[in-house]
Amino acid sequence: MDEKLREALATGRELYAKKEFARAEPYLTRVAQANVPYADVHNMLGVIHHDLGQFSKAQAFFEEALRINPAYTEAGLNLAVTYNDMGRYQEAKAIYLSALDKSTQPGKKLDSFVLGKLANMYADIAEVYASAGAFEEAIHEYRRALALRPTFIDIRLSLARALRDAGRPEDSLREIKTLLAQNPDYIPARIHLGITQFSLGNSDAAIEALRAVLEEEPDEPRAQLYLDMILSHAARQGEGHDGGDS
Repeated sequence: MDEKLREALATGRELYAKKEFARAEPYLTRVAQANVPYADVHNMLGVIHHDLGQFSKAQAFFEEALRINPAYTEAGLNLAVTYNDMGRYQEAKAIYLSALDKSTQPGKKLDSFVLGKLANMYADIAEVYASAGAFEEAIHEYRRALALRPTFIDIRLSLARALRDAGRPEDSLREIKTLLAQNPDYIPARIHLGITQFSLGNSDAAIEALRAVLEEEPDEPRAQLYLDMILSHAARQGEGHDGGDS
């Protein structure tokens, strides 16, 4: 590789790492067109074109990355996502399973990127199940995701929501408490704490949780909406809660 091409590669990789895809693309394209067998260059170009919604071009780049390096797990997962976006679900599943098989061969440890990507893929599957009302299947997929990345708080919150929707509020509450132990300031979880307490019949605890959110975030519309709803319900039940200022 000559010096100009080497500089183009270094610049392209640096810009890509900063997610400056539009600026990175011409440098990486220059390297790819020079037929330099760098699988990561084709993978990066695939990501860039996928980000633009150019799935056919992204597919070609990911496939070339895998031709150069068949064991390139990241490119395999990216290709699976691209096939899925193109509606080629069977091919997506086959590529995904192949990438997973290669990444879990004896003696090979999954790197952090791959673990995160797999966790998000499981979460995406769970979301499809949840949107169809198949909550137990969704719960299973969310747990698979969290087994890989237990610190992904957005996934744990989705699990808690699915558990509550499945009629398992006690399990939902346990997940929310686990999440808040990781990140006590995560407002969406604190709001869902209030909702879940209410679903368990703990109106006082629900009101306390939501008022605590509003003390810190007075303009949080969901917390105010849920608090008003719970106070109204409590008033109708004759529990005598004072709406007060929130």
